[in-house]
Amino acid sequence: MNKDKLNNGKEDNVHSPSHYQSSTGLEVIDVIEAFTEELKGIEATDTGNIIKYACRWKKKNGVEDLEKIVVYTTHLINYLNTKQKENKNEQ
Repeated sequence: MNKDKLNNGKEDNVHSPSHYQSSTGLEVIDVIEAFTEELKGIEATDTGNIIKYACRWKKKNGVEDLEKIVVYTTHLINYLNTKQKENKNEQ
């Protein structure tokens, strides 16, 4: 995706904000796509958000982003536990 510096050398916060890029130019959106490719629904959404906040916390919102990781991780764990219980009840 790397459309790094558009608009006369200014950072393009729509296409490639710096808080979503590694020092080597790796984009978070590409990482999310790779790791959620086979997931669906809330599993894909929560996993994508966990990755997003884990990658940007140091460059953007610090502890607030780390707290968001906990929220999405807890949500995903609860969802998977409920799904697992439902599957056991069906057997």
